[in-house]
Amino acid sequence: MRELREDRRDQARDDRRDDRRDRRQEGRTADQERRIERLEQRIREERREDRADRRDERIDRLRDQRRERRDGDRIIITEGDRTIIREGGRTYIRRDEGLRFRDGSRDWREERRGSETVRISVRPDGSEIYTYVDDDGRLLRRSRRYRGEEVVLIDNRPRGGFRGGAFVPLDLPPPVIEIPREEYIVDADEASYGQIERAFTAPPVRKLERKYTLDEVRYNPPLRESVRSVDLDSITFDTGSWEVRDDQITKLENIGLAMEDAVKKDPKTIFMIEGHTDAVGSDDDNLSLSDRRAESVASVLTKYFNVPAENLTTQGYGEQYLKVKTDGPEERNRRVAIRNITPLLQTSSAD
Repeated sequence: MRELREDRRDQARDDRRDDRRDRRQEGRTADQERRIERLEQRIREERREDRADRRDERIDRLRDQRRERRDGDRIIITEGDRTIIREGGRTYIRRDEGLRFRDGSRDWREERRGSETVRISVRPDGSEIYTYVDDDGRLLRRSRRYRGEEVVLIDNRPRGGFRGGAFVPLDLPPPVIEIPREEYIVDADEASYGQIERAFTAPPVRKLERKYTLDEVRYNPPLRESVRSVDLDSITFDTGSWEVRDDQITKLENIGLAMEDAVKKDPKTIFMIEGHTDAVGSDDDNLSLSDRRAESVASVLTKYFNVPAENLTTQGYGEQYLKVKTDGPEERNRRVAIRNITPLLQTSSAD
């Protein structure tokens, strides 16, 4: 009798898993199914081959790299290719995303132009990605040039966000959400491809007064919350590590398909990948981990799902925006959230 109960319990668990997989596949085309099959085979082959070459990337190896200095009212902590800044009761992390474009490029170079530095990534198809940064490494503009035509993807020149290095918050109230919560914050682990696609293509949930810089979007929660998010709570990392493990990549299937198709329809689409942690651990560790994990997810989406690197931007928030208010360990707080922020962004300083 006991064995019968265990068999029934195992069968019920298998049925629930199959039902969940069926829901996730809803809305996929036959071509997308074939792409997923090829992807899964590729992951098995490539990740097995390069396993021996992977670096042991963990946060405790970075702590000794941190250097702290004061600049007026700001505390600046450098950590490898990242900078943690504390000012006015706020803490945020910044990194140079242009370096992420080296992967898969046939050529990469850096030039100094006046007061700006431009990093140029040349893709196998001949297109060129231009990333302009200031002396602090902060993104100013990002564009794509192909066959003589230039498309501006991001214009982050200051317009009320950063002024002289100081962050100025926007006076925006939280949006009023009049749609079902499961459509506003989509659970990627349960959602179908169709549900994720709709979240990425839906208009903002409120009327916007103007277009905004990327920094304004990054550092003003009510502005980011004007567009829907797709939350991935189940992707897990080893403790203190930011590498996306082999068994986690397939959890990005529907997200990757939907993002790839969105960019094909509108090459100017920009997705923000947010990294979040729970409240366990130090603030600096959590901020760095969340930022590096968001970047790792972006790299996986580019490598395995053909989402162009220039159509992605990443930002770590550490424990600042807990989904579940608790100081203890909580899996739902250790998440990645993805938003299509294109409707929010200015593409010129005159927008």
